[in-house]
Amino acid sequence: QVQLVESGGGTVQAGGSLRLSCAASGGSFRTVAMGWFRQAAGENREFVAAISSDGGRTHVVDSVKGRFAISRDNAKHTVFLQMNSLKPDDTAVYYCAGRFTPVATRVFDDYDYWGQGTQVTVSS
Repeated sequence: QVQLVESGGGTVQAGGSLRLSCAASGGSFRTVAMGWFRQAAGENREFVAAISSDGGRTHVVDSVKGRFAISRDNAKHTVFLQMNSLKPDDTAVYYCAGRFTPVATRVFDDYDYWGQGTQVTVSS
């Protein structure tokens, strides 16, 4: 059974940076695509970024393009989300997700397993 554990969340002032990590265990990390989603209070979970199994292809939602970057270290079974120039609108619980194919997608239902989430709060 694959498990995902997110870390790196916290409270930061607007304009600051955070780096989220998601450590995977129990599966073949090198063959799975990974994604990050977020859910603000009272809102639906939304796509943020995704990366293919080999790291060669990434997708990022337009609202964070140029500020957020997704990457992965297959040797360490970890995927990262570097978040710069944070805004109060970025406040949400951030979830890591994986799917049992190499191809990254933006679609919530394409993902097979999820982490518990990590809170990111951006103060103005």
